[in-house]
Amino acid sequence: MPSPTSPPPSKAPFGWPRDRVRLGRRLETAAARYLREQGCRLLTRNYHCRRGEVDLVMLDPQGTLLFVEVRYRSTDRFCGAAESVGPRKRERLRYTAAHYLRRHPRLAALPCRFDIIAFDPGDGESPSRLSWLKDAFQ
Repeated sequence: MPSPTSPPPSKAPFGWPRDRVRLGRRLETAAARYLREQGCRLLTRNYHCRRGEVDLVMLDPQGTLLFVEVRYRSTDRFCGAAESVGPRKRERLRYTAAHYLRRHPRLAALPCRFDIIAFDPGDGESPSRLSWLKDAFQ
């Protein structure tokens, strides 16, 4: 318990500690960088609508529109990062992707897919294992 003289912990939106928000941003940046190295082009980052958010919207070299969820787990005790995208999260991602396509009708004719960039624990505490799951919802 903090002492009465210590300042309260810094909080970010939604009550998350700022270090967790910073970690999320760093991992999204690392995922975007990795996908760019694979030839993808970043279109949008952190697209929000009323019912959800998509971390990255990218275009792959073959012209497929990618809706990318970036996930991290500090431990795989219960499940890995990729497995943590359950049915409710998938539904929110689908809804948000449809919203994005309504807002960007010129992209609606492109083939689309949902990918996951998963960061799972490595040997230490840093998220060193990156996995790219293409077409993760099939």
